[in-house]
Amino acid sequence: MTNKSIKILTYNIHKGFSTSNLRFILHDIKDSLRHVDADMVFLQEIQGERTISYKRFDDWPNNNQFEFLADQVWNHHAYGKNAIYKSGHHGNAILSKYPFIRWENIDVSIMRSASRSLLHGTIQIPDTEQKIHVICVHLGLFGRERDRQLSTLAKRIKSHIPADDPLIIAGDFNDWLGRAERHLHNDLGVKEVFKNSRGSYARTFPAMLPMLSMDRIYYRGFDVINYKCLQGQPWNRLSDHTPLLAEFKLI
Repeated sequence: MTNKSIKILTYNIHKGFSTSNLRFILHDIKDSLRHVDADMVFLQEIQGERTISYKRFDDWPNNNQFEFLADQVWNHHAYGKNAIYKSGHHGNAILSKYPFIRWENIDVSIMRSASRSLLHGTIQIPDTEQKIHVICVHLGLFGRERDRQLSTLAKRIKSHIPADDPLIIAGDFNDWLGRAERHLHNDLGVKEVFKNSRGSYARTFPAMLPMLSMDRIYYRGFDVINYKCLQGQPWNRLSDHTPLLAEFKLI
């Protein structure tokens, strides 16, 4: 077992645009992520391809957004499409300093108009035999939709992840009423970083004046060393969501 701590960040980046959609700020997001220097970054609403944007924005990257953000810092990454349209697609991504053994994108779409998926990866910690399961999620806007997606998530974990393997589930749960707890804590025994540490979820939306608890970091097989909701500058002028940061140590 390793004594190394693992720092993870989860962030809905709003496809690289400001809250108003008037400014393309992916370069600012890149700089801000590098300053945090997390070991793993769970990203939602990240553009995999967007052909019309090359003509609209002079600073649109030549590669896809997850490769642009990962460049020279996170050498390993996985991307899963959520929404596919004529000009491209967007979805979830996990950037990692540690290699993936495998990864898979699981479609949990209930409605064609609101595509969703779970990005499940298994990561190898170098110089150890330790493997960590990581799942990046972006759930639907409607309660019944989320219930079915959470049920699929629970079944996936029970069928593919041994009960004693370390696990992190992070992303945009769209669960401002806190109903995910029944599936995640009660059924799977995972804990949410902020609720378990301070008694309440972090408020992450909207970023300019966070009122709703949309984003979460769930875990098992770890001790929490530190945690922070990255409110204020520069984050409140980037995406419409606030990032969450947590540092763990394997038990």
